[in-house]
Amino acid sequence: MEKKQIIELIDANVNQIQTLIHERVEIWQTYVLFSGLWWFGLFLSIFPWIVWIFLRDKHSTDRILYAGYFVMVISLILDILGDQLGFWHYRFNVIPVLPTYFPWDITLMPVSVMFLIQIKPKTNPYLKAIFFALLTSYVAEPFFTWLKIYEPQIWKFSYSAPIQFIIYLLAHYFSRRNKFKELT
Repeated sequence: MEKKQIIELIDANVNQIQTLIHERVEIWQTYVLFSGLWWFGLFLSIFPWIVWIFLRDKHSTDRILYAGYFVMVISLILDILGDQLGFWHYRFNVIPVLPTYFPWDITLMPVSVMFLIQIKPKTNPYLKAIFFALLTSYVAEPFFTWLKIYEPQIWKFSYSAPIQFIIYLLAHYFSRRNKFKELT
């Protein structure tokens, strides 16, 4: 296939995607924006951060945020991949053009991990990772499925547990790093 033909195929595909995104935004504006589940998502996007600001370990804020940002980035990447590959999809998004559930990736995952890291910091991280994995995979995901926000296509809740376990352990590891040198 020639370069020109490849460009035409890619451009046609991009035009189809843009048309579908425009349609998605129209559906969101008409039916989702300001609905009860949209307000719920907005609340979940903001309130946990407010609670964290007041309850965080102020002496370890930077360290805990470092781990939280790691969780945020990994959650976003994996969520986008899962959505784009057709493993699951979301309804009632807070922001219509994101293929992820904003409150989950930007707030619930990182804030939960940050609280777990700072609460009883001497507790075995593997126990905390198991707790986190079970909570997110067998309580949170089914709850969001029950609300009809999260719709697993070919994904099972059990698939999430080892991933959540690893995410927590990596965040815990990053929260313990001490090799930061001041910038000069």
